[in-house]
Amino acid sequence: MTDPLFENVYKQALPFWKDLSEDDRDFICRHSVARSCPAGAHLHDGSECSGVFFIRSGSLRVYMMSEAGKDITLYRLYPGDICMLSASCVIQAITFDVFIDAEEDSEYFVIGAPAFAALSEREPKVRIFALETTVSRFSDVMWVMQQILFMSMDKRLAIFLADECARTGSDTLRMTHGQIARYMGSAREVVSRMLKYFSNEGIVEASRKGVRILDKKRLRDLTL
Repeated sequence: MTDPLFENVYKQALPFWKDLSEDDRDFICRHSVARSCPAGAHLHDGSECSGVFFIRSGSLRVYMMSEAGKDITLYRLYPGDICMLSASCVIQAITFDVFIDAEEDSEYFVIGAPAFAALSEREPKVRIFALETTVSRFSDVMWVMQQILFMSMDKRLAIFLADECARTGSDTLRMTHGQIARYMGSAREVVSRMLKYFSNEGIVEASRKGVRILDKKRLRDLTL
């Protein structure tokens, strides 16, 4: 018998759920665990095959790290999102390592990688879902690469600030310059200099504790 804790969520979140047999649904539920973690917790370390993450609350940051210890944020996960890159062994074409940290106190489910891999081998719809989910995230990764390689720093910062305001519904971002730099794959000093320029232009008010948007129109103009 399937565990209602997992089944009630999976039947809404997994499009292939209705096509699985009762045995396969039970199989996935038996190989799922519910976890919670505090902000700052490290959840996935590079080459590990931790399993498929399903985010219930909070937010997680997915990033890559260089040998020198510099990291770049690829994307973030919010409630309802699913992460396949934490189960790289399920999709063998994934040959790079990612790391995952909790940005906030978070709750999430983990479907064991061996169980999900076994199910995807015998159920084409599960395998297609895994591939489509992974491909959709590569679009996010390519957007990050495009910004880093081809956009000026002022445009990149304006896009980041505008996106965060839209996501949080607030004109004030409670982030340090270092956090913003980490999300953008830049240096704190570079972000601080650009925020100072934005401040001098009356676009934002920046402090060590955060950034407040003063002129949304001019900020939007910089993103074009």
